[in-house]
Amino acid sequence: MSPEPEGAGERPELTLLVRAYCHLCDEMRNVVAPIAEAAGIALREVDVDGDPALDARWGELVPVLLGGKRELCHYRIDPQALAAFVADARG
Repeated sequence: MSPEPEGAGERPELTLLVRAYCHLCDEMRNVVAPIAEAAGIALREVDVDGDPALDARWGELVPVLLGGKRELCHYRIDPQALAAFVADARG
């Protein structure tokens, strides 16, 4: 399963690439989830260990936050990148 692109007219989506037992993943999830919910943005989580292609591409950078196909940040949250994505999603 690979992240899907944002489509015109579709609900904006954030994808959080994670793996089990990852404290940085937990931290990013705890920051992003309430922001996404408040903004009405879908947040999808994908475990990179379940997909060899995702693990090969993103495994070293997990956790990774994607806005559509665009990487917003990895390891730690980038507040400016997330805020810009939310602002764009709101129109």
